[in-house]
Amino acid sequence: MTETVPAVRPARPHFSSGPCAKRPGWNAAALDTSSLGRSHRAKIGKAKLKLAIDLTREILQVPADYRIGIVPASDTGAVEMALWSLLGARPVDMLAWESFGEGWVTDVVKQLKLADARVIKAGYGELPDLAQVDTKTRDVVFTWNGTTSGVRVPDADWIAADREGLMICDATSAAFAQRLDWPKLDVVTFSWQKVLGGEGAHGILILSPRAVARLESYTPAWPLPKIFRMTKGGKIVEGIFQGETINTPSMLCVEDYIDALEWAKSLGGLDALVARADANAKAIADWVAKTPWVANLAKVEATQSNTSVCLSIVDPDVVAKGPEAVAAVAKGLAATLDKLDVAYDIGAYRDAPPGLRIWCGATVDTADVAALTHWLDWAFAQEKAKLA
Repeated sequence: MTETVPAVRPARPHFSSGPCAKRPGWNAAALDTSSLGRSHRAKIGKAKLKLAIDLTREILQVPADYRIGIVPASDTGAVEMALWSLLGARPVDMLAWESFGEGWVTDVVKQLKLADARVIKAGYGELPDLAQVDTKTRDVVFTWNGTTSGVRVPDADWIAADREGLMICDATSAAFAQRLDWPKLDVVTFSWQKVLGGEGAHGILILSPRAVARLESYTPAWPLPKIFRMTKGGKIVEGIFQGETINTPSMLCVEDYIDALEWAKSLGGLDALVARADANAKAIADWVAKTPWVANLAKVEATQSNTSVCLSIVDPDVVAKGPEAVAAVAKGLAATLDKLDVAYDIGAYRDAPPGLRIWCGATVDTADVAALTHWLDWAFAQEKAKLA
């Protein structure tokens, strides 16, 4: 801890976990606006949407036989399209260890009312016992990286290669910063406002051939809203996965996404993006290792996120004053650094335990993360002194 105001500020104080920091050097003037004011059904619009899909495939190394579509309503829309369209054909295991996973449980148990849904949970900072999950015979819905808990699955080794059901994965804070095991996944969703820092409101839905086969062979018992419908006459609507979106997209947001994808490609693609996120998370981890007042919320190192890094205040003097004191220090620290334009939006998610959440995805610079740690020490000292 230090009582001295740090000399170096983060050059970019954007540490929000969504929408996330724009890429280094981003400038709205650099965006190609030739498609704006034109129909997304026009040749230029469809070409732009197809380019976004093709670059997504290239950067994420998505298999050639997986379909990629741009869909409405961010990652939430993409996940719910999958849940409403695919579930009900067989029993399902629902995994939840943070708020978004809990949201998918609510969809399946309370909205779709699937009686054969089995919920497997863990508290914030932990993963459920993956050995309990039936990846052989049941469908499975899970988040790869828990955005609000900072806990991720360490790998996909727990998923059966000869599975009969579908693996439906919300990867919104993992894609472009963590390696996804494509042969083990049947549905993958994300929103480009996360790791690539794009503008929001659009989701990406990626389907394996097995997921497509389910869509073409199974009709849910419930009605599907128009924006969820991916088949017609028992066949997949291929246009969705060629740039013919279900509803009107923002072409400005699409241009922004293309800009981020081209930046990622210029760096060296997925390897470079993962390396940047890993370096950012390491800067936090190294600081945590020598800082007695803070700890990673994720209890097991192998499950600690390299994007949405969640931290707990564990200073014994503060903890001894009770949960309200811990919450007050965390809130005050985040508010102080926001007011000083040092770090924006680093408070824990509203449903998570009181603490901090620092985005370390690929669009953040490691030098800014390192500079932030000194300010965290300084701000904590200020807030702790208020409790005396």
